[in-house]
Amino acid sequence: MWFRKERHCPNINERLSCLIPKPLGYRKPFPWPESKDTAWFSNVPFPKLAEYKKSQNWVRLEGDRFLFPGGGTSFPNGVKGYVDALNRILPLDSGDIRTALDVGCGVASFGASLMDYNILTMSVAPKDEHEAQVQFALERGLPALLGVLSVHRLPFPSRSFDMAHCSRCLVQWTAYDGLYLLEVNRLLRPGGYWVLSGPPINWRENYRAWEREPEAFEREQNTLEDLAKRMCWKKVAERDGFAVWQKATNHIHCVQVKRIWPSPAFCNSSDADAGWYTKMNPCISPLPEVNDIREVSGGALEKWPERLNTAPPRIKSETNGGITVTDFDEDTEAWKRRVLYYESILKSFSTGKYRNVMDMNAYVGGFAAAMVEYPVWVMNVVPFNAANSNLGVIYERGLIGTYMDWCEPFSTYPRTYDLIHASGIFSLYTDKCNITYILLEMHRIVRPGGTVIIRDHTDLIAKVKRITDHMKWKGKVLQSENGPSDPASLLLIDISE
Repeated sequence: MWFRKERHCPNINERLSCLIPKPLGYRKPFPWPESKDTAWFSNVPFPKLAEYKKSQNWVRLEGDRFLFPGGGTSFPNGVKGYVDALNRILPLDSGDIRTALDVGCGVASFGASLMDYNILTMSVAPKDEHEAQVQFALERGLPALLGVLSVHRLPFPSRSFDMAHCSRCLVQWTAYDGLYLLEVNRLLRPGGYWVLSGPPINWRENYRAWEREPEAFEREQNTLEDLAKRMCWKKVAERDGFAVWQKATNHIHCVQVKRIWPSPAFCNSSDADAGWYTKMNPCISPLPEVNDIREVSGGALEKWPERLNTAPPRIKSETNGGITVTDFDEDTEAWKRRVLYYESILKSFSTGKYRNVMDMNAYVGGFAAAMVEYPVWVMNVVPFNAANSNLGVIYERGLIGTYMDWCEPFSTYPRTYDLIHASGIFSLYTDKCNITYILLEMHRIVRPGGTVIIRDHTDLIAKVKRITDHMKWKGKVLQSENGPSDPASLLLIDISE
């Protein structure tokens, strides 16, 4: 397994107390949507991927910029043709599929194409020998995260994604008792889809090009098909170079099937949502119980965009730390007012200045929901040690995010977010670790010319500003939208070019 490539918490003496300088010749990124197809070489000065994957047309270096033609091993007709073919099988434009996971994403061209269908894709790739795939994706203005399937679960809750995808991602899906495909099963929403292209799919036509004996591919696909059946997945189609399976909407039938196929067994633990340094186990994460075969485990979701501001099933079922529908609705309205106030100060949400946005303490995703009307996407971060673990609620709203411990570095490259929003993060961490390291990490992540909004208790804002002054950040303290009587204040920092 690739444990060496997994996330590791650094020792305190390994943390660097310094500011990361921008590279020589750094330029303001192209605005969205132009950035989807073009990036400055000086911002991502890594030519190796363009050289190594030249024949596959992932990324092309022309003069002082990279171009992203939408190629790839499994995209011989371009990624648009690939997604159009997928749309003939799956209801991509129905609003039923909103969140997707792309494993081994390359430079996130699949996720870029899905945006034409209002599908928000979390693209995940390891830091590999080709260099900086995730940084390329983020420079394009596309959601991406460093991650690898190895020992630990991916940092997402159960039932997160409407669709998961692998295009020749080279994951050994049936190895280790099917451990990695069982992790995909944990992450798929009831009724969600898994799409696989590349070996062993379509092996009869491709085994010569893949330079392996056809019998090996046949055995591999038979093992894959068998594991899918044992997880109670239904095969939807296999054509146009990919195969599609659908997860059951509940486990009533699956419980009966397990008498015939006892392996893999259902997991005994109740921590299906745990995703922070949680070891994977080769078992099926059980779905919430239902009384009728026609019910959707955990509750059916509204179509997008109605699901955004509708109280999600995890709230309605009162399984999220006592947060009520009234709490959810009040939080949604509060963040609409707050974002309007931010816009009155910044006057740049609609201009294209910001594309990649991070909310460091997302609660139930109210900030991201209020930002949907602008040309941005938001990485909703839920601290693993927060009072309520609401990342599942955020995904049920049709948004994306990840677990995180802000005493550690975030799984991204430098200069990858245009706007960082931090509400209450220093109140949460003031007794857990040195908050200077959190501010240094924010400095590493935010792009030159970007913005940081820190919202916290007024006393903490004063403490934070003393540190940011030493970091040469020019910040100004503002009252909140509630006026001088509010115990909370804002620290607004515009990062110089």
